Amino acid sequence: MADYTIRMKRVYDTPEPEDGARLLVDRVWPRGVRREALELTDWPRQITPSAALRKRWHAGELDYEGFAGAFRDELTERADDLIPLMRRAREGPLTLLSAVRRMERSHVPVLRAVLLEQLTTEDREAGDYETSSPPCYAEEFYGPDYKPPS
Repeated sequence: MADYTIRMKRVYDTPEPEDGARLLVDRVWPRGVRREALELTDWPRQITPSAALRKRWHAGELDYEGFAGAFRDELTERADDLIPLMRRAREGPLTLLSAVRRMERSHVPVLRAVLLEQLTTEDREAGDYETSSPPCYAEEFYGPDYKPPS
């Protein structure tokens, strides 16, 4: 079972070696931040909420659940745009950067959740989770000291 590390950080936090690939996931460039300071790997604007959705969210027309659901729908429609991010997550740690003040009430956790779901689905479809019998993968799930019952 693959374990993917996808972190969320504010653009104002100091870059760290364990960040891995650093992607800015905001549609607009953050104020007061120099490009070099971010140590960006990429800026995939196509996976951010649409301008129309952002306007509705900032105007208060949507509560957070409505915004998150609508953004999830947008990501589903643009699933191919997630592929480069999924590839990066398979290569090592991935850090999603944003200038939002309240990370937990933004588009970033939704994007992270969708990426993890897509990675898991792709792994299952590739057969990574199929087992022929429980003992075949017992060590993977229970550790190297596992001894099957006699």
